[in-house]
Amino acid sequence: MKFTVSEIAQMLDGTIVGDEKITIDSAAKIEEGRPGCISFLANSKYEPYVYSTLSSAVIVNKDFTPKKEVSTTLIYVENAYTAFTILLEEYQKRLSQNKSGVEQPCFIGDNSQVGSDVYRGAFSYIGKNCVIGDGVKIYPNTYLGDNVTIGNHTIIHPGARIYDNTIIGKNCVILANAVIGGAGFGFAPQADGTYKSIPQLGNVIIEDDVNIGSNTTIDCATMGSTIIRQGVKIDNLVQIAHNVEIGKNTVIAAQSGVSGSTTVGEQCVIAGQVGVVGHITIANNTKIGAQSGLGKSVKKEGLSFSGSPARDLNEHLRSMALVRRLPEMEERLKDLERKQETSDFQ
Repeated sequence: MKFTVSEIAQMLDGTIVGDEKITIDSAAKIEEGRPGCISFLANSKYEPYVYSTLSSAVIVNKDFTPKKEVSTTLIYVENAYTAFTILLEEYQKRLSQNKSGVEQPCFIGDNSQVGSDVYRGAFSYIGKNCVIGDGVKIYPNTYLGDNVTIGNHTIIHPGARIYDNTIIGKNCVILANAVIGGAGFGFAPQADGTYKSIPQLGNVIIEDDVNIGSNTTIDCATMGSTIIRQGVKIDNLVQIAHNVEIGKNTVIAAQSGVSGSTTVGEQCVIAGQVGVVGHITIANNTKIGAQSGLGKSVKKEGLSFSGSPARDLNEHLRSMALVRRLPEMEERLKDLERKQETSDFQ
C-alpha cells in the first residue's frame, strides 16, 4: 500500500519541507531507513540519524530546527510520535479492509445477526443469538460462543476465544489466542480438604476502543460482569480475574495479573510482571513499577509505587540506594567493632 508525502501530511495535519510528491510504501526506524520508507524523530538522541537517513521522509516535531543540511523530506507535526502512530494505524486499517467476505468452511448459529462488510475467516465459529456489527473482522480459527455481541469495526485475530454472553464494543482489537469470558478461578474449600468448583455465571463487558494482547485471559464474573472500560490497553500474557473492573484509558503491560474483585481506576499504568491482590481499589492515575506486588488499596490519586511489597516510589528508590551501600556499611561496622575490641583490650 502506498501513500504520497502530500497525503500523509494531510492525514497528520502536517507541514512539508521537501518533495511532497514522493511515494511512501513502508515504515522504518530512522537509523535503518531506505528509499520509499518513512521514519519519525521524537527523541533528540536520534537526531544525528536525520542527517544521514536514507528514508524518503521523516516526521518531526514542530519545534525541530536542523543543525545542518537535511536531504530527506520533513513533515512537521505537533507530536511526531503520536503522528507516526496515527499513520501506522491508518496503514493497518487499510490492510485489514482488504479482508472481506466469508471463507469456507465456517459456522454461524441460529438467530445470529451479522452486519455489513464483515469478514469471516475459514474455520471461524459463531454461536447462537450473536450480534456482529458492521465492518467486523473475524480471522480464521476464532471461536465466538452463544449470545456474544461485537461492536462495529472490531478486529478479532486468529485463534481468539470469546465465551458465551461476552459484550465487546466498537473499534476494539483482540489479538491472537486471547481468551475472554472463560471461567474464573473460584473454588470453595471443603471439610475433607478438597475444593468444590463455584459456578461462574457472569460475563465480560469490554467497552469501545480497547486493545487486548495475545494470550491474555479475562475471566467472566462469578455473578455480574468483569468490566474493561473504554480505551484500556492490555498487553500480551496478562491475567484479569473474575469481577475485576479496569478503568478508562488504563494501560497494563505484559505478564501482569489482577486478582478477583479488584477495581483499577482510570488512567493508571501497570508495568510488566506486576501482581495485584484481590478485593482492593486502586485510585485514578496510579503508576505501579515493573515486578511490583501491590497488596493493599490505593486511595489517593496520582501516586507511584514500586517494589514487592509495593510502596511509595521515592521511598523504594531511597531503600534501593541504601541496599547498594550495604557491603560498604558492613565493612565500616566491622572496622568499628575491631577498633572497639582494641580499645577494650587496652
